[in-house]
Amino acid sequence: MLVVSACLLGLNTKYNGGNNRREDVLALEESCLLIPICPEQLGGLPTPREPAEIQGGDGHDVLAGRASVKAKTGKDCTAAFVCGAKQALEVARLVGAQLALLKARSPSCGSNCIYDGQFRGKTIAGDGVTAARFKQAGIAVFTEETLAELRLLLTQRGS
Repeated sequence: MLVVSACLLGLNTKYNGGNNRREDVLALEESCLLIPICPEQLGGLPTPREPAEIQGGDGHDVLAGRASVKAKTGKDCTAAFVCGAKQALEVARLVGAQLALLKARSPSCGSNCIYDGQFRGKTIAGDGVTAARFKQAGIAVFTEETLAELRLLLTQRGS
């Protein structure tokens, strides 16, 4: 069982209404059940929506109340991102997922690397809000950029 960012599976959930479909991600369905999630939609945000980035830290800081998620126009989206992370974790728990494959650099799904909060296309070390929540709950988080590591783990587990 693998929770996957819906955009990586070709669902049009990306902020601009598009997707990040990856055939190598879709190929994982041969070895395990893929459960699509979009934390931003689960948090009540529409698609399409304004681009957003974490300001003042990363997802762990957002969950601790020390940072916020802001849209490019300055609108505070923190509550929706926190709600989406909570709902995504609930889905993962309901299906018994211990692994997640999330979209790299996303303010929700990024793992170990997110955009810097200035909308310049630059990145910093850190996790998105949902990735942080998953990690706090003991769910291993991978991105499309660490897909080889995930495949190796799935092979070792016999999934």
